Amino acid sequence: MITIGMIGLGRMGARMAARLRDHGIGVIGYDASPDSPRDVASLADLVAALPRPRIVWVMVPAGEATDGVITTLSGVLDPGDLVVDGGNSRYTVDQSHAALLGDHGIRFVDVGTSGGVWGGELGYALMAGGDAADIAALRPVFEALKPEGPDGFVHAGPVGAGHFAKMVHNGIEYGMMQALGEGYALLKASSLVSDPDAVVASWRSGSVVRGWLLDLLADATRETPGLTSYAPRADESGEARWTVAAALELGVPVPVIATSLYDRQASQGGEDDAVRVVSALRRQFGDHPTAFEG
Repeated sequence: MITIGMIGLGRMGARMAARLRDHGIGVIGYDASPDSPRDVASLADLVAALPRPRIVWVMVPAGEATDGVITTLSGVLDPGDLVVDGGNSRYTVDQSHAALLGDHGIRFVDVGTSGGVWGGELGYALMAGGDAADIAALRPVFEALKPEGPDGFVHAGPVGAGHFAKMVHNGIEYGMMQALGEGYALLKASSLVSDPDAVVASWRSGSVVRGWLLDLLADATRETPGLTSYAPRADESGEARWTVAAALELGVPVPVIATSLYDRQASQGGEDDAVRVVSALRRQFGDHPTAFEG
């Protein structure tokens, strides 16, 4: 049986660890918080507890937190060990992380992970970047985490490709959520439509726009009719900005994604029913902090 270390036991990491265990993968979990469901109290204890060659999956916030963990691991792991960054790191930092670890003979794979808080139950969409041999070594882990069936996992390319693919995925997500929000706002503005929530729910069957985000929107309107308890504000966590920046660099127009990004930024002081939908959907699929009106 494969046993891996899971660093970061928050909304995603804890559910991923549970799913792995349910599918026969051993997991030793570590989190900086003593209130977390961690199995060991320090990174040193985690490294000591893992069989060699070690596999360590990092699931902490992108940026300084991930940078710090990668740097620490470079000094405590051994040549031949394998580090996976499964968070939302920007693809441009993957090469530097791989180089830092590679100087110590440690392998590196980046994995874009989608599924939110529902992934523990339904499985995660996984987009991996790295060497083919390293991907093969991780295959049992990927099989345990992804949904049943042939889809849900892709080896997208070399190091950086996994996070680049996830960045594009999240940019598309921005655009889809914005379109649902604008349509819902238009329904609410019309004096002809007596029940916008019912219209949205009716689209779940037979419609060409049916899908999981629409299901979540219908669920949200059933829980909170009219979405009136949601403040018309939605944060943007960085991925769409990176997508737009990459598109500008590559000369690929992405007007829908760019507009959805600008709308979220503009929402911080506005009154917009479309953004209520975006806010509600972020809460539904990712349990992201959401502003509620009193």
